[in-house]
Amino acid sequence: MANTSSAKKNVRKMERKTAVNMARRSRVRTFLRRVEDALASGDKAVATAALQAAEPELMRAVSRGVYHKNTASRKISRLSKRCKALA
Repeated sequence: MANTSSAKKNVRKMERKTAVNMARRSRVRTFLRRVEDALASGDKAVATAALQAAEPELMRAVSRGVYHKNTASRKISRLSKRCKALA
């Protein structure tokens, strides 16, 4: 448990930041799920559109510090590869 006033303030700040980051992460996951669903349905046009919507969301989360840059790049790369594989 935090003893000093500054430690207590840091706990409050962490709780707020955690809530915001959880919301951001959830939003990104929603966009990624849309891409996954489109890939599962086999519709290339819908999958490509969903990926184009998901990519800026993922990179926005990177700029906010929710994800690491390489993690986001890897996810985008793998999803785009799967989109291209749809015939």
